[in-house]
Amino acid sequence: MRTYLVTGGAGFIGSNYIHYMFEKYGDEIRIINVDALTYAGNLENLRDIEKRPGYSFIRADICDKDAIERIFADNDIDRVVHFAAESHVDRSIRDPEIFVRTNVLGTAVMLNAAKASWELPDGGYREGKRFLHVSTDEVYGSLGETGYFYETTPYSPHSPYSASKAGSDMLVKAYMDTYRFPANITNCSNNYGPYQFPEKLIPLMINNALSGKPLPVYGEGKNVRDWLYVRDHAKAIDLVMEKGRLFETYNIGGHNEKQNIEIVNIIIETLREMLPDTDPRRAHINSSLITYVKDRKGHDLRYAIAPDKIKNEIGWEPETMFKDGIRLTIQWYFEHEDWMKNVTSGDYQKYYEEMYL
Repeated sequence: MRTYLVTGGAGFIGSNYIHYMFEKYGDEIRIINVDALTYAGNLENLRDIEKRPGYSFIRADICDKDAIERIFADNDIDRVVHFAAESHVDRSIRDPEIFVRTNVLGTAVMLNAAKASWELPDGGYREGKRFLHVSTDEVYGSLGETGYFYETTPYSPHSPYSASKAGSDMLVKAYMDTYRFPANITNCSNNYGPYQFPEKLIPLMINNALSGKPLPVYGEGKNVRDWLYVRDHAKAIDLVMEKGRLFETYNIGGHNEKQNIEIVNIIIETLREMLPDTDPRRAHINSSLITYVKDRKGHDLRYAIAPDKIKNEIGWEPETMFKDGIRLTIQWYFEHEDWMKNVTSGDYQKYYEEMYL
């Protein structure tokens, strides 16, 4: 039975990946989920699988060298899928050191632990071992109105978050080059879908609109992002792990470029379509809720990924068009209102008021 160590598995993308893997492989695999359970880590994301015989959870900080080394010592890990990271640009502008610690130091701890566990006396590695580092398109910087990010695009991060992710990418590249460490890097575009913490654009707008609250849009809302449905991303990660060439980077994009203001208007229109006429919330969901706020510092204009390499080499391409994915996402939030209430209480509410009000 193959054993996967998934870091940050209680977060948005990590929990969706774990669900996808058990749906695909069932009892053929074992997954160890390691998560520090910061504000964005939520074990409710995995409640339906927490009693599976092939699943286990360990609460640990990836910067805790002793804890991570103990996990490798106690388990024969075959695959590491490294999601764990601080990931919100606004928070990184407020407190960059946390991002450097988790994203750079934490990645170094994970690399060292895996390397020590898998390395053979002759300098090679035990057969079948593999490390996949999940990163972001933000490391490439900002595009103009045309063009795309390719795996060969030079790094040019503009926020503390993207700089810390660029640093972690460079560490993985260095381990692959220096030690021939068996790894891959993936750089993905903006994910959306179930279980996403509502500091990010799409769940924030859905939650605020349903509550009749203002919909805060940075600047003029003209910044462009490429949107990727999270389940498509989970499939891509699995395919890179199994079919990708070692030491390579693969860009994972959604072919769904849209301005932020366009996203907000689509959410308003889709909510009105999906809510029954008898639902009182429907009456207050309209464009009058849109509120333009001061633009984010260093706000990149446009991201767009060309996923040509992963399509040509592995056969992956996005399957979910945005018009379908946004309906699936909204329907999930309709069906999980208690989840949203739980994650938007307490500290999140204080953070939201500081950032947008």
